[in-house]
Amino acid sequence: MMSNIQLQNDLERLMAVMPQKVVDNLTCDRLEDVIEIVLDLGRVPEVRHSGGRIERLNCDVVNDDDINFVTSHLQEFTHDNRTGIPGTLHRISAIRNRQGKVVGLTCRIGRVVTGTIACIKDFCVQGKSILFLGPPGVGKTTKLREISRLVADELGKRVVVVDTSNEIAGDGDVPHPAVGSARRMQVAQPELQKDIMIEAVENHTPEVIVVDEIGTEAEAQAARTIAERGVMLIATAHGNCLESLIKNPTLSDLVGGIQSVTLGDDEAKRRASQKTVLEREKQPTFDIVIEILDRNTLAVYKNTSEAVDYILRGWPIRPEIRKVDKNYTDKPQEVPAEVPVNTEVKQPFDNKMNFSFSRQKYVEEVKPLKKLYLYAVSRTIVEKIIERLNLNVELTRNVEDADIVIAHKNFAKGGAKILNTAKEYRVQVFYVKTNSMAQIQKVLKDALDIQPGDVETLTGYTDDTEKALDEAKEGIQKIMEGAEVIELEPQPAHIRKLQHELVEQYNLQSSSIGEGDERHIRIIRG
Repeated sequence: MMSNIQLQNDLERLMAVMPQKVVDNLTCDRLEDVIEIVLDLGRVPEVRHSGGRIERLNCDVVNDDDINFVTSHLQEFTHDNRTGIPGTLHRISAIRNRQGKVVGLTCRIGRVVTGTIACIKDFCVQGKSILFLGPPGVGKTTKLREISRLVADELGKRVVVVDTSNEIAGDGDVPHPAVGSARRMQVAQPELQKDIMIEAVENHTPEVIVVDEIGTEAEAQAARTIAERGVMLIATAHGNCLESLIKNPTLSDLVGGIQSVTLGDDEAKRRASQKTVLEREKQPTFDIVIEILDRNTLAVYKNTSEAVDYILRGWPIRPEIRKVDKNYTDKPQEVPAEVPVNTEVKQPFDNKMNFSFSRQKYVEEVKPLKKLYLYAVSRTIVEKIIERLNLNVELTRNVEDADIVIAHKNFAKGGAKILNTAKEYRVQVFYVKTNSMAQIQKVLKDALDIQPGDVETLTGYTDDTEKALDEAKEGIQKIMEGAEVIELEPQPAHIRKLQHELVEQYNLQSSSIGEGDERHIRIIRG
């Protein structure tokens, strides 16, 4: 266990290498939310706070003596112009002029922050590889540090931290106590990170490898090599979200890569797509992708393969949103024993199949209590439906707090700001065409993934699409349990199209047979 003394931020040690003019203007209390102290020659020193606020100190401009004072108290800068203070997590980076003289310093304050992974602990203990994405300054490295300690100390795993520029475990030969009993391999130069990653696997028999900032194609290939050897990989990568990573040709291999595929005429017609489409090329290196939206909000894609497939096909998919200050005790889902080991499983068969049988296609399961935001939709009608169907839904006036947004399609342009906010917070948006009772109820059922029979429907409301896809789901389950062929009831072409797509998610084959009104789908084992 680490003592409170070991977990302190070592701000005093940082202040010991700062010029006196900076020390006189700063106290440890004022540094509580500070990210960086910036010293640029000929300018007033700056303090950058976590909220984005920049504070200029009330003192003289930085001169050569100030820069020399700092650099004289530090170890030599490495090839990437970085150094640190031994035994701390602080990092000092240099800016040089054309002659190599240091003319600027960025002093990044390294902190040990605990509790940041409590909300995703259930994923960290599954033994699956996890990739963190997010902009700079949201705490990616902090989470790697805490996961290293969790896996090494609480789970007793053999953990090796590949530490480029001593970002994770601090400067000096002895790793910072923040990583617990995890071992640390230092990387002298960033371009050698890929080699140290492979060396760690070959020489030190780790069960888990932790890497910060995978940024090159060679490092992505090294990560795949590690994963293929059965080692759990915890890493961060350049990119703010999963969709941007997919489009990044250098790093897309981390999530399976993409390839252009030319479909046959029949397949393109069945998919209602162009003949040339993008598809995932192979299995992702990482099983789970977590986007860090801000320091307190994480978006979790629990199945990377599924998420990438949905995004490439243009289907809506919503990650699971988790808050740092909340506890999540849900047990991870297990793959049924009867499914072959080598079969890629999109969803386990149980009573909670996460499909919304609607024009929104397949949306991740939404669990009550849900907060609903309305835009240009009749609040009176929605409240009546909620009361009549006894839905566990609460209407909210703030889109930031919502789990679901329902908007009127004809007024979508006027609500661009609201809808953009919803997109930023990964909130699923559903549209109604009219403010009628039947239309709003249908969209509510789609949004809440209400299955047939879950609630009583209002008079006169039925949905043949839901019934047909429910039948397809039962047919798929029978095939997975051993049946060779299942034939479904005849359906119109647009419903058969959705049934085909549902079957395809389970790596099964389907075909339309019959003529006219008797045309229906036959499902066979792939």
